[in-house]
Order: sequence, then C-alpha cells, then structure tokens
Amino acid sequence: MANRADQIRKEMAKRRKTRKAPAKPGKEAIYSSLIQDEDPLIYEPPGPKSAHPLFSKEAVLFKILASACLVLLIAIMYKSSNPAFDKAKMVVQQSMATEFQFAKAASWYEEKFGKPAALLPQKESKTETAAAGDKQAYAMPVSGKILTSFSADGRGVMIETKSGASVKAMNGGTVIFAGKKKNIGNTVIIQHADSTESWYGDLDKVEVKQYDQIKSGEQVGTAQREKNNGKGEFYFAIKKGKDFIDPIQVIKFE
Repeated sequence: MANRADQIRKEMAKRRKTRKAPAKPGKEAIYSSLIQDEDPLIYEPPGPKSAHPLFSKEAVLFKILASACLVLLIAIMYKSSNPAFDKAKMVVQQSMATEFQFAKAASWYEEKFGKPAALLPQKESKTETAAAGDKQAYAMPVSGKILTSFSADGRGVMIETKSGASVKAMNGGTVIFAGKKKNIGNTVIIQHADSTESWYGDLDKVEVKQYDQIKSGEQVGTAQREKNNGKGEFYFAIKKGKDFIDPIQVIKFE
C-alpha cells in the first residue's frame, strides 16, 4: 500500500511540473472582459435610420397610383364620344373652372397646425387683434367717398380719394389675380377665408403679386391720379360666390 501511495504522489508531482502556468491577461483580454461585464443595453451597434412616424411609403405610392389611374380614366373619357360620359365631362369641367379656395385652406392650416415655418414668435398687428375680437370689423380700403352707386354696373363702385392714395386690403387673404383686367385696368383680387373676394381696380400701381399672402389693412396698390382736380379714384367690388354685393353693406364710406 505504501508503494502504491508513493507512486501516486510521484505521478501528481510530475503532472504539476508539466502543467503550464496560466498566462497573464493582456490589454485585449482585460478590454474583452470589461465589454462582457457591461450592460448589453448600453452598447448597441448603430442600426438603420427609422422612418418618420408621419410618413408612409405605401400610402404615398398608393396615392400616386390612384392619381395616375384617375388621369388615365379622364383621358379615356374625353377621347370617347359615348353620350354616357357627357354628365361626367360636365362635372370635370365645372371642377376645373372653380377657383381653388387658397385663403380658406391657409386659414384652416393655421388654425390646426399654426403658421408654417414660424420659427420665431410674431407680434400681431393692431388690425389683426381687432379682427380677432370682431370678425365683422373690416379695414377701410381708403378714406374717401363713393362716386358711382352699386346699381350703375351691378358689380362695384368708384371711390374718390386723395391723388395717389394707398389702397389697402379690407381683409386678409390670398392674392389670386394681380394684373390688367378689361374695363377696370390694373386690378388686384384677394380671396378671403370666408370664400368672398375683394376687387381693387383702376389702380395706378399694383404693389402685390399673385399668390401673395395679404394681411388686413396691407397696401395692395395706389389710386389713380387725376390731373385736373388733384383727386384720385379707384374701383372697389366685393364678390360672394358667383354674385357681387354692394360694398356699402359691408363697409361704411363717407
């Protein structure tokens, strides 16, 4: 038994000598151990950028496809001489002839989402503050008196004012026309949020461009200069739907 025990001791000593000592951990091993010990939620490889929550690629593609199909359908309808399409053609023509309500759309957008690209707070003018308190308070285009009555042409009135006086918008809106019109010369037409339009004709100068956003009381042009008496005048009309209304019902002149 003693010999057997001695033999086992020798074998164990031999194994100890032949066994290699563990290598000292290097920098890479230490760094690897630190990474493994960290919380896996702290370190994550960067993934692809997530899509905008309000953007849907499928919805955009569907709208593009639906628009293309609609255009193709209308083209086929107009190429056909079938009388069954006459009613549909009339609806399309009426839709294309109707003026888009820019001012109403802009007013709805500002009410729901605020003014676009308004990075800095804007001070409201006195005219805007008054209009917010009283929706029926319109700005006077000019200080003057009416020369011709509404019944003269059933559309608008001629207003006498100072020579070269500034003509101002009676209410805020979008300029849908700025140029020359038959019979009334230099003209500015503003579309308002309530779907009405205000016309300013016979102007000496036009100070705005089409699709400009106009505030209530902002200058749109200047009145004609009369050489004889030093007075000025311009044409003013208000349109609601397809009909014109007497401006005296809306604004009180001298």
